[in-house]
Amino acid sequence: MTKGKEKKAKTDRKLVAQNKKARHDYHILDTYECGLVLTGTEVKSLRQGRASLVDGFVQIDGGEAWLHNVHVPEYAQGTWTNHTARRKRKLLMHRAEIDKLDSKSQETGHTIVPLALYFKAGRAKVEIALAKGKKEYDKRQTLREKQDTREANRAISAARRRQRAQAR
Repeated sequence: MTKGKEKKAKTDRKLVAQNKKARHDYHILDTYECGLVLTGTEVKSLRQGRASLVDGFVQIDGGEAWLHNVHVPEYAQGTWTNHTARRKRKLLMHRAEIDKLDSKSQETGHTIVPLALYFKAGRAKVEIALAKGKKEYDKRQTLREKQDTREANRAISAARRRQRAQAR
C-alpha cells in the first residue's frame, strides 16, 4: 500500500450526524470512539444520512454503556421489522473505558454526550465525550473569542490583499 492510501484509510470517516450544540453547551474533557449495536433497518437509515444527536446522552447501567434519545428515523422501505426511532442503543467499549467514564460521570456537573455519528471502515461508530456543563457567561465568552478570531483573520487577509494590489 502506498503512503497516500494508508493516510486515507486512517481518516476514512463518512459523517452521518454531528452534535454542534454539545460543543457550545459543554466543556469537552475527554473523547472516546465506540461501536454501536444496531438492527438492519437502523443501519440502512443511517447510510441514507438520517440521524439527530441533539438530545442524546450516554448512561452507564449495570456495567454497560447505553446511548439514549438519539433519533434514527424509521427506514422508509422497511416492513413490520422496522426499528423504533428513539430506542436506547448499546455502546461497544472496553471495560476499563466504561469504568473510567462511570466514575468520572458521577462527579457533579459531568455528563457523557455524543459528538458525532459516522461510518468508519463500514462500521457505525459514535464519538462520545465526557463533558462538564458551561455556565451562561462561559458560552458568551466562547462566542466572543470566536468573533474576535474571525475579525482578526479578516483583517489579516484584507491587509494581504492590499499589499498584493500595491505590489502590482
